[in-house]
Amino acid sequence: MFVLIAGGGRTGARLANLLINQNYKVCLVEDRRDLLSHLHQELPTEVIYEGHPVNPSVLEAAGAREAHVIAAVTSEDASNLAICYLAKTLFHVPRTIARVNNPNNAWLFNDKFKVDVALNAADVLAHLIQEEMSLGDMMTLFKIRRGRYAVVEEKVPTGAKAIGVPLKDMDLAEHCVIAAIIRDGVMTLPRGDSTLRENDEIIAVASPEGVKRLADLLAFPVYPVRNGKNPSAA
Repeated sequence: MFVLIAGGGRTGARLANLLINQNYKVCLVEDRRDLLSHLHQELPTEVIYEGHPVNPSVLEAAGAREAHVIAAVTSEDASNLAICYLAKTLFHVPRTIARVNNPNNAWLFNDKFKVDVALNAADVLAHLIQEEMSLGDMMTLFKIRRGRYAVVEEKVPTGAKAIGVPLKDMDLAEHCVIAAIIRDGVMTLPRGDSTLRENDEIIAVASPEGVKRLADLLAFPVYPVRNGKNPSAA
């Protein structure tokens, strides 16, 4: 697969390195002299094309007509939108990815400007924080199926709703599959009538809805106490 990266800042350089290490064909387009000097130290010279990434002739010379994906990751939202639009309408690139620098401009990154995937760092960070706050001690090991499902791990705390309830009665069907239960250091494959005990560790595959349901079943019965004081008693 050939990926053309428009923009040689930290994001572009890091993306190029990752893709090269995974044996992708990569071309990175950048025209700023201060960045080019660093890029030539970090990346193979043949990967770098010097030119303004919004210039159609530069994109064509860099291989836009052969690219499978164009990632527009410059520091200017207007440039990223223009690059995606050119990629689709002029060069017929199958997939466009654009970096959103200013969250207020996120609404522009849609099909009108030919953006297939918009990467909004502010939204990603907010989502991660919200997820961590809502899921308690549950750990996401990795995502599969383009993020539609997650493989999660959690230890069953004292007083959790799930303790003693058969798996088949947990109302997790179609949303979550508990793949393994680790008890006293021994892993077992659960059945429908299997039950959880305090301090069991579980590994599950779940959709976003399943993750929320499982987090509720495995939640502490009360919120953690700060400084030895119970907030409800104040």
